[in-house]
Amino acid sequence: MQKRNDNIKASSNPALTAEEFDRRFDQGEDIFSLGVDPATIRRPGLEPRRFNVDVPAHMLEKLDNAAQLRGVTRQALVKTWLFDRLVQEQK
Repeated sequence: MQKRNDNIKASSNPALTAEEFDRRFDQGEDIFSLGVDPATIRRPGLEPRRFNVDVPAHMLEKLDNAAQLRGVTRQALVKTWLFDRLVQEQK
């Protein structure tokens, strides 16, 4: 079983073991007080990658309106819609 904090380094406490980290986290201790640097946290297999999509101005306006209606960013809306469509395609 892989530990959930394999990619987390306790920089202020290099002697902190994964087991000790897990125990203290499970007891409710804040991970940042354990020396975790938020700038170095990575989600294995979920690293973001960029791609560009060119769309006509009227489509961009519609996207912005739909995002505003839902109270989310344009990017969040597009990611949600893409994910939903990809899930549909797998069925």
